Amino acid sequence: MATTEHPPPSRLRTWMLEGQSDRAGHQQGPYAEAGSPHKGQRWWRVMCLTGVDYFSTLGYQPGIAALAAGLLSPVATVVLVVVTLLGVLPVYRRVAVESPRGEGSIAMLERLLSFWKGKLFVLALLGFAATDFIITITLSAADASTHLVENPHVNSLLHNQQMLVTLFLVALLGAVFLKGFTEAIGVAVVLVVVYLGLNAVVVAVGLWHVATAGHVVTDWTHGLTAEHGNIFAMIGVSLLVFPKLALGVSGFETGVAVMPHIQGDQDDTEENPKGRIRDTRKLLTTAAVIMSIYLIATSFITTVLIPAKEFKTGGQANGRALAYMAHEYLGGTFGTIYDLSTIAILWFAGASAMAGLLNLMPRYLPRYGMAPQWARAVRPMVIVFTLISFLITWLFDASVDAQGGAYATGVLVLMSSASIAVAIAAHRAKERGWLIGFSVVTAVLLYVTGANIVERPDGVKIGACFIVAIILVSLLSRLARAFELRVTQVELDPMAERFIRDMASRKLRFIANEPGRRDKAEYHDKVEQIRADNDMPEQEDFVFVEVTVTDPSEFEEESLTVRGEVLHDRYRVLTMESSSISNALAALVLHARDLTGCTPHIYFEWTEGNPFANFLRFFLFGQGEVAPVTREVLREAEPNRALRPRVHTG
Repeated sequence: MATTEHPPPSRLRTWMLEGQSDRAGHQQGPYAEAGSPHKGQRWWRVMCLTGVDYFSTLGYQPGIAALAAGLLSPVATVVLVVVTLLGVLPVYRRVAVESPRGEGSIAMLERLLSFWKGKLFVLALLGFAATDFIITITLSAADASTHLVENPHVNSLLHNQQMLVTLFLVALLGAVFLKGFTEAIGVAVVLVVVYLGLNAVVVAVGLWHVATAGHVVTDWTHGLTAEHGNIFAMIGVSLLVFPKLALGVSGFETGVAVMPHIQGDQDDTEENPKGRIRDTRKLLTTAAVIMSIYLIATSFITTVLIPAKEFKTGGQANGRALAYMAHEYLGGTFGTIYDLSTIAILWFAGASAMAGLLNLMPRYLPRYGMAPQWARAVRPMVIVFTLISFLITWLFDASVDAQGGAYATGVLVLMSSASIAVAIAAHRAKERGWLIGFSVVTAVLLYVTGANIVERPDGVKIGACFIVAIILVSLLSRLARAFELRVTQVELDPMAERFIRDMASRKLRFIANEPGRRDKAEYHDKVEQIRADNDMPEQEDFVFVEVTVTDPSEFEEESLTVRGEVLHDRYRVLTMESSSISNALAALVLHARDLTGCTPHIYFEWTEGNPFANFLRFFLFGQGEVAPVTREVLREAEPNRALRPRVHTG
């Protein structure tokens, strides 16, 4: 609908905005596969992208379980696996069905609330999502740098340089995504295959040593019975320590977030991408089963083969139980290879989080008017997220422990919101069995989240900082875009088009009218007032324009439908529904100009009241200072004054 020609963008700008999605949320450019059901990557390749986060927890999960549960670690891990397979996995399989474009539980909960309540609720959840994903990037890079700095072969070179190493790893991750999404998946596939293969060797050797030294199992069972007595006591204690083990289920949210990158069937549509849904459920199930097998096996062999003192702070197995076993049972060469693999996958664990951010944030913030248009492009957002990761790394001094609470809080809040969302979906679908099951899962996850918050309240504080920052920046961005033309397309019904073409033979004159009783007197008085205020002769005719405000918190409108009708056998009226009166009127007169080649005139009466209060009404509720705001929207949309529709106010 626009008008003046602009100079061609520079090569740098073109490269930066390549892959920018349109307002419907579809991708263009090199990442177009993300938005098409017929392109993208095979599900097992995308599983490797989420797996660099999920599977990399094997680097520290057995040690965490041993510190939290001691000899009970294998039993507590079995409880974790049961919750994963029977609780969390069904929740996210349902989420994949309900939000096949990767919006996750946020989109499901967004439908429950409208207007600003819904927007602020979504922004709060996005704050926790940002906490989860950004901290995943920074914590994983910090953990990788810790492994690297503490390696005896490089200790002298990188002593006290963990901050610089972490920043370099974060920058390197960003560089991979600037190159392209396909490259990121290719790196993830290699890292996951190598890492899981090396862990399979460690597990096999560990089980062999357990089988050939039978006393270790006997010693473990005797010690376990002496400490806890019976299996019921063991399960009870396992439930109490479960919150400390919950990071072992941290990969599901990213598994759904990268869902748009999964290749669909040839007959998939955006409205019904059944192939993408099926393969996402396959991805989630396969990843959960693989991880469950590894978690049980690694917690068992590390508990029975590694002395308890080595798990504690300062011990050789602290935070690196499987690496300790690799060195102990397979020698220094294999152990070094295992260390390098662990460092690599921990570094790239942030890749799934980066992919989740690139899918999630552009779907919401620009649509709410709470981010600039370039936020839809991949490369600028990669730079933004990388810079934020630099800041977080610097604020937390690249410390893994300092970021652990925030990471756990972000993960658990999103998982709890997902379980609540699917429970509500089951209730609405009248699926009583699923409702009971999801309600139980919700109760478990809320307990785990609450226990984690009580033990590590710093996580909520960090999450709150992200929420406040997102809301503040979002509102400022929406304020800066207040006068932006939001409508991308205007559709006239036959009657509306007839009105406009008929007027074009004389002069296009519109009267903006706030509908009241819509009786004959209302339209007669309005015409007389406009004629008197603008000193116009009686022979001039008009078409009334009336806008009904829908959801004023919505920012963008893909299409504006205009309907024409004749009231009281005399007055021609165009009616529209929009989130903003001023934007709808500006879009209509611009479209009328382009359709007829004539310059439209639109007439208003001044709004009574304080101008600032009226502007706030426009900003929050889509109505208020209609005349000056309409003029300002037109001025921004059409810089050429000679071509700009005329606004009259009296």
